[in-house]
Amino acid sequence: MSLSRVIAIVSSTEGMEDAPVFKPLAIALALLSGPVLAQPFSFAVLGDMPYGPPETSHALFSSLIEAINAARPALVIHVGDTKSGGSPCSDAALAEQLAFLNSFEAPVLYTPGDNEWTDCHAPRAGGHDPRERLAHIRATYFATPDQSLGARPIPVESQSALGYPENVRLMMHDIAFITAHVVGSNNGFEAQNLATAEEYFARDAANRDWLAEGFAVAQAAEARAMVLAIHGDMFEFDFGLPWNAEGFLRHSGFARFANVLTEEANRFGRPVLLIFGDSHMFRMFQPFPATAPGIIALETFGAENMHAVRVQVTPEAPYPFTIQPLFNPALRLVPAR
Repeated sequence: MSLSRVIAIVSSTEGMEDAPVFKPLAIALALLSGPVLAQPFSFAVLGDMPYGPPETSHALFSSLIEAINAARPALVIHVGDTKSGGSPCSDAALAEQLAFLNSFEAPVLYTPGDNEWTDCHAPRAGGHDPRERLAHIRATYFATPDQSLGARPIPVESQSALGYPENVRLMMHDIAFITAHVVGSNNGFEAQNLATAEEYFARDAANRDWLAEGFAVAQAAEARAMVLAIHGDMFEFDFGLPWNAEGFLRHSGFARFANVLTEEANRFGRPVLLIFGDSHMFRMFQPFPATAPGIIALETFGAENMHAVRVQVTPEAPYPFTIQPLFNPALRLVPAR
């Protein structure tokens, strides 16, 4: 029990002069009770959904949302791609997905995927200016940058002062959570397009600063572990080279961010759970076993298997995260015959 906690308990007894034994008893109980342990909790992870026509995909997605709400997680994290790359990037489509995010009963952290903006230039997606679509997402999804999404939003810290309200962080029961706007499609890095390249370099620099600052905040708060949520699968292409099993090719849009991640994770010295989507493959692995063994990567399901992942957190445990699928009751678990 910390001294500040004892002082708080003693202060709460002020004005009870007619109960002279109460204050010493309160102090004794406080000292005997020992440290207050962080409570176990759970959070849910999903992403890359719903895809397809609303008449077929939205009912399935609603079923998954109901299942997640029934599980009563303390937090929900959507790692981006709320729509397929070929579906419209219209205001109406984006508003529809925002309504889905706000139908979760728990607070929601959302980090954008490439389908919501970087891929919107494609004719089948409406031929939009990607940077205009990103500005629209920031103005609508993150209109209140100091709080989460969801039916019961909670306070968060964000990078909104620098123009990146989608990058947020919070502490929950001694676990640090942080999101960074790292998307698929090589993190939006296209060297042949000057405007796209400029956007990428600015966002990548902001992400790296935000990540380093987030680790510093977690370290100062004595967080027991960190959860980092991004969209892009950094390990799908241009990673795991024949001459460097844990390295990236030079043109990778993920390399600089990953370098900061490994350096900061090693300095942090406690478990780091990196969660992401993008390639639609439920898996858990160690991406940097030699250079940053404390990082465990978790990729969630995608649209083809519209399930979620439940992460049970026991903050006091040496490794606090237990992973299990959270199945959508509307989907069969055996092949159709």
